[in-house]
Amino acid sequence: MSDAGDEQGSAEEQLDVFTARRHKLEELRAAGVEPFPYAYPNVEPIAEVRAAHLDLAVGEETTAAHRVAGRLAARRGQGKMAFLDLVDRSGRIQLQARVDELGPERMRLLLDLDLGDLIGVDGIAFNSRRGELSLRVTEFELLAKSLRPPPDKHHGLTDVEARFRHREADLLSNEETRAIFITRARMVSAIRRFLDSEGFIEVETPILQPLYGGAAARPFTTHHNALDRELYLRIASELYLKRLIVGGLERVYEIGRNFRNEGLSLKHNPEFSMIEWYEAYSDYNDVAARFEALMRFVAREIGYAGPIDFDKPWHRETLAGSIESRTGIDIERHRDRESLAAAMAAADLPVPETDTWPQLVDELVSKHVEPTLIEPTFLFDYPVEISPLAKRHRSRPGMVERFEAFINGIEVANAFSELNDPDDQRARFEDQQALAARGDEEAQPYDEAYIRALEYGMPPTGGIGFGIDRMAMMLTGQRSIREVILFPAMRE
Repeated sequence: MSDAGDEQGSAEEQLDVFTARRHKLEELRAAGVEPFPYAYPNVEPIAEVRAAHLDLAVGEETTAAHRVAGRLAARRGQGKMAFLDLVDRSGRIQLQARVDELGPERMRLLLDLDLGDLIGVDGIAFNSRRGELSLRVTEFELLAKSLRPPPDKHHGLTDVEARFRHREADLLSNEETRAIFITRARMVSAIRRFLDSEGFIEVETPILQPLYGGAAARPFTTHHNALDRELYLRIASELYLKRLIVGGLERVYEIGRNFRNEGLSLKHNPEFSMIEWYEAYSDYNDVAARFEALMRFVAREIGYAGPIDFDKPWHRETLAGSIESRTGIDIERHRDRESLAAAMAAADLPVPETDTWPQLVDELVSKHVEPTLIEPTFLFDYPVEISPLAKRHRSRPGMVERFEAFINGIEVANAFSELNDPDDQRARFEDQQALAARGDEEAQPYDEAYIRALEYGMPPTGGIGFGIDRMAMMLTGQRSIREVILFPAMRE
């Protein structure tokens, strides 16, 4: 039996179905049936019920009683016997309803339910003559009347805009969508297990900040009424986490939401999930090794079976070398804007007129290097001008000890040997102020509280930040970040 639940149907059809379902709701209440009860305890996940009877032979009966709950997804048959499909988060199971078990009135009530209604069922497990594990219904209860029909079970919710705006309907109709977000949740749990096992502690730092910092991005601003002051939604948790390293916590991480006032794209959402960790007495080489191990661990934990081989060692290049090999431009020879712009023009590459030297370098990386980095790759050693929070390179003048990680042509992580010299950090902040004065809206603000923290002394430290959403894209094979964010930002 089908249900008029196609989201693609006309407005008139939808209204007719909605009206019919609301009429059923009124009939239920008139008959003394509560359509929205408070609870239904002792429910077993359907997957566990199925797992308990893997060895049942075709046609075999049991005396095993189970209680399940979920959404009514299909119905076949009428009269004295009918079969129904019940779906919960873990899976699907067939129900057998018989009038000799339920009685005529209860049988009629069950068969009059609509697809999409939430019900609870007590039943006895058996294997049907077709080899389908089933529950013979001994009792049932309506748990929530569905007034709006679910999307058509055969076609699902296919309109992309509708899927993102009404994610609940997408999850109802698309098993692939549910699988993506279950995998994402398992991925985050695996990250926590890995870091906890390595001696890190999870912490929380402010989302509302008096001064934003820790990344090159424009912030969102808000007003705190009681304090009568402007605050910023954080763009990164970095500076607060490193203050905890100063305080002696030594290994810390935070998983949380960041906010960057930027455009929407396949790999950008203004609100996104990020993890950062910091480890005392380590450098960026240690961080790279740990990140590589984490990715290998997470891929195994979630059962990743995609095209990327996370068991292989990651490819390693320097940033300058990667640019030169793809464009012929040596950024270490062209250390001022005029020289670099001339080299780019000579190579027939576009030169945005208002870009600073750091922005031109970023242009070369994002347009000519990043799209080529398909296999997991680290780019090491960035110019000091574009890395205001990283420690100067121990052997390469003008460079810092920084790497970015790339998979499938997308940057997924950014890491440093952290700058812990307060005088050098102060000078870097001043350089950033000069860039801001020349129009760089993403320059790092001067943070006196952070300088003060460094003056207590921060040990040698390695740190990294990487996007949960982008990692989920890589591990679920998605090309758009909106596919791995439950409720992505949408244009009006």
